[in-house]
Amino acid sequence: MGIISAIKGWWNNMFKSEIKDKFQVTGITSGSMQDAIQKWMNIYNGEPEWLDPENGIRTINFAGFICEEIARLATLAIDVNFDGRRAKYMKDFWDTCVKDHIREWTESMCAFGTVILKPNGMGVDLITPDQMEITAIDGNRKISGIVFQDDYQSGEDYYTKLEYHRFLSARVKMPEAEKYTDTMYYVVSNRAFISKNAGELGKEIELKYTKWSSLQPDVHIAKKNGGKINSMLFGMFRMPSVNRIDRRSPLGMSAFSKALEELRDLDIAYSRNAEEIEDSSKMVLLDERVVQLPAQKDEKGNVIRRKLNLPKYVRTINGENSDYYHEILPQLNTEIRKAGINQQLSIIGVKCGFSNGYFVIDEKTGMVTATQVESDDRRTIQLIKDVRDAMQAGLDDLFYAQAVFADLYNLEPAGEYKTQYDFGDITYNEEEDRMRNLQLANSGYIPKWQYLVRFEGYSEVEAKAAVAEASGDDEKGLFDEE
Repeated sequence: MGIISAIKGWWNNMFKSEIKDKFQVTGITSGSMQDAIQKWMNIYNGEPEWLDPENGIRTINFAGFICEEIARLATLAIDVNFDGRRAKYMKDFWDTCVKDHIREWTESMCAFGTVILKPNGMGVDLITPDQMEITAIDGNRKISGIVFQDDYQSGEDYYTKLEYHRFLSARVKMPEAEKYTDTMYYVVSNRAFISKNAGELGKEIELKYTKWSSLQPDVHIAKKNGGKINSMLFGMFRMPSVNRIDRRSPLGMSAFSKALEELRDLDIAYSRNAEEIEDSSKMVLLDERVVQLPAQKDEKGNVIRRKLNLPKYVRTINGENSDYYHEILPQLNTEIRKAGINQQLSIIGVKCGFSNGYFVIDEKTGMVTATQVESDDRRTIQLIKDVRDAMQAGLDDLFYAQAVFADLYNLEPAGEYKTQYDFGDITYNEEEDRMRNLQLANSGYIPKWQYLVRFEGYSEVEAKAAVAEASGDDEKGLFDEE
């Protein structure tokens, strides 16, 4: 772990050095924040600093389970729809480039505190904190300058790209008037490097010699109507809790950052319990003469003394009494250890924002599971609401960025759009919801085609056609329970 941390620290220093050299800007992320991010990443990846195989300390990676559970609840039945002239284009972008990845991105946000979602022309890139360096923030602590790092290997060569995003004001002469005006551009600068060694930038090369050959070294972006770009051209998923490590940083804190000590204690408690179980098999001690077969001679006349094949729990000793027999039956402290593990799970859950008792060891299976979310689990519900609000803010910026690129590259005729978010209820029961909607459809409170779309997998066109065909007597047979 020490070597990995040292390599990461060396890379971060080199990253900052190259940013300063190539773009004349300095990263503002503090060393303590970088160390914390690296620690969270190691824990999430199953490599916590307290891992000690030689002394039997392993990890169950409960931190990863916490992030997975938050992401599962936050993205439950999520969908996004759009109104306006550009509704179809934005809906296609959501369906093809975002929807299938939203749970993964949310889990990464929970693990690392912050991730960035950046349109790339064919989809969306997920950028984790170790792949970026913030260079400037505005008065609201929002990012106004940032450098992204991307890399790949081809043969024996390693390629790296630094991509610098920022706003830049410039005086531009207006063609329709003989005067200059101040225009705010969104500027993207790309620089490529090649090296024979992984983990170092090497020498700068032209973009045309890399897989990024379609990119320009410097691009100045402004709206076609001369309007100002309202935000950075990416979305940011940031955990909503306060950054206690660096209050000036726009980066968020990991979902499990407040429970590191308890996660360590949980791993130790689990490891000791597992070790005790592994060592709990009974042992039988016998005098070796009891299991010894009569002596035989081989072809050369050598005396061979053989023993019976014994179960692995039987051990032989050279005792004074040939009738010696002794059983050792270790006693397990299962209930005591389970109580200790459940205590750690309870503290971890509360510190991570869940309701008390959300995580327990199941009495029947012994597996760590989550209890059903009930309506009175206010802490859990508030946690998920806060995470969803953070997701929505990040998605708003991602959609805006895609709309700007659609204007810039004529991907879609210009037009406005309005976003509508639909998040599933975390206390949701699908079968109850199905029956309630069926009753509403039969009672005429909602269109019958709407029920078919939501619960039977019909498209809107197919559902309306089916309802029209089943009109009259057939319509009653389709929905009524008679």
